[in-house]
Amino acid sequence: MDVLCIGGAGRICREAVLDLTQFSDFKRITIADRDADALDSVARWLDDPRVDIALVDVNDRAATVDLMRKYPLVMDGLPISQNDQSAACMAEAGVHGINLNGMSREWELDGDFRQADRICIPGFGMTPGVTNLMAMHAANQLDTVDTVRCSHGAFRPIAFSQAIAETTRVEYEPDLPSRVVFENGELKPVPPFARPRDVTLPQPYGTHTQYIIPHPEPLTLSKSLASKGVRLVEARGTWPPKNMRLLRALHEWGMLRNDTVQVGGGQVGVLDAIFAHCLQSPEGRETELYGYALHVEVTGKKDGRPVRHLLTHTHPASDGSVEDWAGLRAYTRCVGIPLAIGVQLIAVGKARGTGTVAPESAFGPSDVFAELTKRHIQVHHKVTPFAAET
Repeated sequence: MDVLCIGGAGRICREAVLDLTQFSDFKRITIADRDADALDSVARWLDDPRVDIALVDVNDRAATVDLMRKYPLVMDGLPISQNDQSAACMAEAGVHGINLNGMSREWELDGDFRQADRICIPGFGMTPGVTNLMAMHAANQLDTVDTVRCSHGAFRPIAFSQAIAETTRVEYEPDLPSRVVFENGELKPVPPFARPRDVTLPQPYGTHTQYIIPHPEPLTLSKSLASKGVRLVEARGTWPPKNMRLLRALHEWGMLRNDTVQVGGGQVGVLDAIFAHCLQSPEGRETELYGYALHVEVTGKKDGRPVRHLLTHTHPASDGSVEDWAGLRAYTRCVGIPLAIGVQLIAVGKARGTGTVAPESAFGPSDVFAELTKRHIQVHHKVTPFAAET
């Protein structure tokens, strides 16, 4: 089988492509991007005879659809701002697809994918993605589910790329309608920095105050676990402390609105200027500790007794002691590898359903966890009794 990796020259998606060269049986792996120099550089770095390149801009819908139709399967590593276009192109091309973010038009296109007898899996990185599978793994061992709290720490610079800067800005937009929790049968929008909760992540990351973020877990898990009576689904996250301090200050000063201000003889969005600085400065492109840490807590009952399941994950150290995991790559590999695993599971027939399918419904947790273990990414699971919440 052949696979098209759109956005494949990006810092995260190239790690997913590397994983395909190391673990998959694809006969042809095409990396597609609009940056010709980056394409050439990544192809040389991968150094695999199965890899070729294609220059394409997803904003050119006709050219993108034409390219996609040459492949049965598309791995989409494009940033959030381009996922509406890429999802529409995959649907029109009639291909299987999977992406990282899961908060774009994929659900609107469910009928298109069903009609083509194809599957589209939105949001399969660490979170959303592995967090969904962790929650489902716990829920499968409970008779009823009360609460699901998906949390993570993404330890990376605030703006090591344009796409990451975009993600940072989007998650804390003041009036973002997709920042929701599921509670008592309804989705409730919340403001930035809502529902603070101290979460203890595996070492070396420690305890951090985390806040509700605009992730799709509340939308999909509330449906997937409806039969078990789930009452609450929340998604939280944090970045390095200095990143969070900056965002909190920007929020308190109204700068996250990106109001236009006059500077000299011109006008500029205040947040545009701040993130331009971050993208061009060492403070914005570097951080002290790199990597990723998941923390998923599920409560419910088994045989009438209240039980808490806690799932976390660890990966090789980012201190340079493990080859290919030093510094920023400890973060980018953690995000890219699950995407690659999802592509490979689709290719070998281990994805369930057609249409737009949530990660927890598409994949079996044990299949994903076993593949992560092969890459030295470990999922840890602890079960304890507790006093039920009221």
